[in-house]
Amino acid sequence: MDTTETVKINNNKVNVRSMTVTAMLSAIAFVLMFLDTAVPFVPNFIKLDVSELPALMASFALGPVYGVVVCLIKNLLHLFMTTTGGVGELSNFILGVAFVLPAGLIYHRKKTKKNAILGAFVGAFLMAAISFPSNLFIVYPVYYNFMPKDVIIGAYQAVAPFAEIKSIEQCLLFFNVPFTFVKGLISAIITVLIYQPLRPLLKGKN
Repeated sequence: MDTTETVKINNNKVNVRSMTVTAMLSAIAFVLMFLDTAVPFVPNFIKLDVSELPALMASFALGPVYGVVVCLIKNLLHLFMTTTGGVGELSNFILGVAFVLPAGLIYHRKKTKKNAILGAFVGAFLMAAISFPSNLFIVYPVYYNFMPKDVIIGAYQAVAPFAEIKSIEQCLLFFNVPFTFVKGLISAIITVLIYQPLRPLLKGKN
């Protein structure tokens, strides 16, 4: 067997492993979407989940594109039980990509723990920033079909009666954006803590 054939076989093995790991992480991310929980100081229709965590791990272990693929697959699977006509899944995908793509790009420029932390922080910041227009123009207009705007604002006012909340823009800026940033940081911290022990399994280097 010549060198070219050996390289092709090795590449095929890598591709198969990458696809297998991507499928596994996508399934985990899909399950994590259902393990959400309410948190204090935000309305109870805003839930915390860490379904971006497997996508971030894919982005670090396999490359940013694989992280994006995990975000895509988990939301495509969730479409079969959507309650938002796909709008929620679209927003989740946009925010997930905003998180894992820059994180993966930064990490793969130089694969150090420092870059992993920096990439995850930048990704969390971008996800939080993009959550404002995503919610304002994509998600909440759908919510208005089920819950009037003043009722939604009232839900925010109820958890923070001391704040002068008078518009959806203020609701998103004061609550959703910080919440999304913290959500990203939680996924980032967990990933940084568990990535190195799991790295041989994810990359196939035992």
